[in-house]
Amino acid sequence: MNAVLPGALLDAVHAACASVADPEFGVSVTDLGLIYDVTICDGAVVVAMTLTSAYCPAGDVILDAVRAAVARVPGVTSGEVRLVWEPGWTPEMVTAAGRRQLGWEQA
Repeated sequence: MNAVLPGALLDAVHAACASVADPEFGVSVTDLGLIYDVTICDGAVVVAMTLTSAYCPAGDVILDAVRAAVARVPGVTSGEVRLVWEPGWTPEMVTAAGRRQLGWEQA
């Protein structure tokens, strides 16, 4: 079995998070700026993320989808998603790609 290099694992976890779309906006959680931090220690992954609102009706669905996406990454031995509220999310956190998807900017 080949070992996964730490940088490659981090990249794969970020890509897995980017594959999860907010069901209300249809934009990835990464492009919405919801992923704040990813830490990895010996294959154990912790994703710190937020939601657009504490009252987000799709919150549980999004968190479960991120957990599942991270768990599927080869080399991940365990995955945890920590919901954080600081700093509070603002629309300025949306990436340029996300802004284009939302129609907020021209391509």
